[in-house]
Amino acid sequence: MGRRNKTQEHLTLLQLQNYIKRDPGSYRDEFIQQYRYYQSNLKIFQLQPSQPSKAMIELIMFISQIAHCYPEHLDTFPQELIDLIRQYQDVLDTELRLAICRALILIRNKNLLSPTSLLELFFELFRCKDKLLRKTLYNHIVADITNINLKHKNNKVNKALQGFMYKVLCDGDALATRYSLEVMTELYKKSIWNDSKTVNAIVLACFSNVAKARVIAIKFFLGTDENEEDGSNSDDSDDAKDPQTMKGLLLSHQVSKKTKKKKKSLEKALAALKKHKKKRCAKSSSFSALYLINDPQAFAEKLYKELEKAVDKFDIRVMIADLISRLIGLHQANSFIEVTKFLTFVARSSHDLIPPENLEPVLRTIVNNFVTERNSGEVMAVGLNAVREMCAKCPNVMTEDLLQDLTQYKTSRDKSVMMAARSLIQLYRYVNPNLLRKKDRGKPTELSKEIGPLAFSEVKAAGYVPGTEFLDLSQNDNEEVRQDAVNAIESEEDDNSSDEEGSFDSADKDDDEMSGEEEIVDEIDSNVKLNTSDRKASVDSNPK
Repeated sequence: MGRRNKTQEHLTLLQLQNYIKRDPGSYRDEFIQQYRYYQSNLKIFQLQPSQPSKAMIELIMFISQIAHCYPEHLDTFPQELIDLIRQYQDVLDTELRLAICRALILIRNKNLLSPTSLLELFFELFRCKDKLLRKTLYNHIVADITNINLKHKNNKVNKALQGFMYKVLCDGDALATRYSLEVMTELYKKSIWNDSKTVNAIVLACFSNVAKARVIAIKFFLGTDENEEDGSNSDDSDDAKDPQTMKGLLLSHQVSKKTKKKKKSLEKALAALKKHKKKRCAKSSSFSALYLINDPQAFAEKLYKELEKAVDKFDIRVMIADLISRLIGLHQANSFIEVTKFLTFVARSSHDLIPPENLEPVLRTIVNNFVTERNSGEVMAVGLNAVREMCAKCPNVMTEDLLQDLTQYKTSRDKSVMMAARSLIQLYRYVNPNLLRKKDRGKPTELSKEIGPLAFSEVKAAGYVPGTEFLDLSQNDNEEVRQDAVNAIESEEDDNSSDEEGSFDSADKDDDEMSGEEEIVDEIDSNVKLNTSDRKASVDSNPK
């Protein structure tokens, strides 16, 4: 007996914890001794809460591990920890604060603490400037709410937490707003909080003063979350590896020695693979969240006003424009204020140095939402004109099938739609007639033979200015004709001076010479014009 007491005196907290879990009754006195030691350390700690205390960390973790063994002694212990961290959360040592949170998580996992009181505290702790702590709290909140709604949805707890989370979103603290929003989006993707109340709370976050919160909310509705994309890529790789892994497990089991241990390990591995596949298949698409918005028309108009402010970065404005286009297409909200300005912005910002694959989704969105027979002729004409302006600046964005579908509106009864479709045909007759139907290409000309599609960022530089060959020819002809005329005048003057010597007075002679010269100049000009026109006609009939 004395030897047993001697060994107990030298027990560490980890050993004592292990013995208490095996036999709580035999080690009650040792537990009470350690609990009193914790209470005395707590009083000392409250005098200087900012000082680190390794002893407090060890005692808190020890008591939280065995809290289920002595509930009659530790019924107030969880609330003491909650009050302690709530009172000194800003001045506590980071390691001690993290240890208290982990101790509360352990107690909650033993079902010794209600979820609402603990999760409300954790939402408040999102304000702390401790990244490791925030990550720990985020993982626990998501896991705890998932476990609460595992068998059936606990609406009472969900409503209480959603109400508190709504207050956190409106609080204005950047970190708390961001992490609370991430919790809501993650729970929606897990099909736990997939109701309209959650979706409309995320709608409010699209207009938050916190830029990162706005980006998270917009990406949620677009379904382009970076983490989700990484996860999808990893899932795709897992999908490719799963059959090989399963096949490899079965093959290794067949060729190896059959034992019960290997059989159990094979069953566990196969069960884990099936669970992983089932979990991936259970993921819901966030695009369906757009159906749960209470007032999509007002939401689209507010987003458009945010887009007009142009206070965000260009990437964020592009995402806002993408979200507006989805709202227009999904809820048929084509009539919200100044939508034509938005199409003007898109057409104005297009150019031939933008990769066509980046502009093609925008083009198809405009076509799918505007150029449809369910819309009025005015809306369809606006969509076709916007498509024409985009294609005039970036012709390669158009595909053959889409262009041939759009050109069928040339026979529409609505005049504006018909003219818009014909203007699109006229554009591609000049830009790339090969995309058109043969009957829409028009009669072939000399110029159409030189027209061909240009590759991305390709520039067709001309080696000459078209039409200059006619200008050079006419100038050379004029010089030749004028030189011949000058020579003829000089020869005639010589002849007249020799034949009419002494016949007239000097005054009459000067008048006759002047009139003769005027007649000759007029005759030369007429000959020049006739010869030039004849030459041009011959060039037109025989082009180079």
